[in-house]
Amino acid sequence: MEIKDLFEEISSAILSNKARSGLTVLGIVIGIASVIAMVSIGEGTQQNIQSNIEGLGSNLLIIYPGASQGNNKGFVSGGRGSARTLKNEDAQALSQLPEILAVSPESQQRYQIVAPTGNNTNATVIGSEPSYFIARNAQVERGISLNETHVASQAKVAVIGPTIASDLFGENDPLGKTIKINKKEFKVIGILKAKGGSGFFSSDQTILVPLSTMQRVLSGADYLSTIAVAVADKDQMTFAQETITQVLLTKHKVTEADFSIMSQADILGTLTQVTMTFTIFLASIAGISLIVGGIGIMNMMLTAVTERTREIGLRKAVGAKEKDIVAQFLGEAITLTFLGGFIGIVIGALIAVAISQIASMNTQVSLRAILLAFGVSAVIGIVFGYYPAKRAARLNPIDALRYE
Repeated sequence: MEIKDLFEEISSAILSNKARSGLTVLGIVIGIASVIAMVSIGEGTQQNIQSNIEGLGSNLLIIYPGASQGNNKGFVSGGRGSARTLKNEDAQALSQLPEILAVSPESQQRYQIVAPTGNNTNATVIGSEPSYFIARNAQVERGISLNETHVASQAKVAVIGPTIASDLFGENDPLGKTIKINKKEFKVIGILKAKGGSGFFSSDQTILVPLSTMQRVLSGADYLSTIAVAVADKDQMTFAQETITQVLLTKHKVTEADFSIMSQADILGTLTQVTMTFTIFLASIAGISLIVGGIGIMNMMLTAVTERTREIGLRKAVGAKEKDIVAQFLGEAITLTFLGGFIGIVIGALIAVAISQIASMNTQVSLRAILLAFGVSAVIGIVFGYYPAKRAARLNPIDALRYE
């Protein structure tokens, strides 16, 4: 059978029962669109996390109180939040190391923030020093940043993230205004430059106050939540981490670390693994609908074989070979799946874009996802179309012609 004739036969067979063909294609469309949308959401989230972490600086080490949990690199024990093993003196000792660019001792708590406008929000307040801006790669867009005078005098001043500024003051300028943190008044002296992102990784939703003020006025605790260390040469990250470990072990007079050190690579690797697993999970759930769509194609093709038994018998009687029959029915199944796959990719991409616009989530329709969808379409067409095609090809022409 020539290719032209095969296409004509396939088109005629599909168009002869538009309703059934349309419903069959719909099953594939839903499956492919679901996979594209879910993978796009997962990859967009992964890219968002990666850009936010890299935005903190590729030379950053973060020290947490509390020992690592077993050998699971990147994870910290449950005692991290309550451990009190890091002190201001530890940060001072680390700042003397020649390979260190900046050391930022940090104490953080969540507090209710109230503005004179009556607006309020719950935000993370970080007690820090001027070195925070170097270590964390942070910048002040307007106003001034924290300085040594603020720290020495336990000044009640605050540098707020742009999201906090918007939540509390709307379109009004917050500079020079007073906000209440844990019922204590602080003057807004600066607004951080936006870094983007959301949730845990966004500095846009934080408030910076002097470390001394945090420890003695707000929290009343003299221990640190974290110590951020910027290494002068990112190629010396491993050496710097080993040196920091030895300094802190000596400082704490212990043989086993009561602290954890995480690099940006550790954090990025851990979260990338989590988001990748999440993406695979979403795609797997969406893939179930593809299996259902494939079963729908098999059911349709088996029905078509039954309905066209006499036609198959006639074709074989006039000389059609088994491979011609297989090509025709398999071609119909593959055509339906590719048609559904193409429409599904378009709809899935539109869904991803809509989610990005409506829910303010980053989504990314990658070439990998599109190729995966087309590949799955082809596999479904071949796998679920082969059995009905082979069954049609094996029909005895005499029995087929007698079929009523």
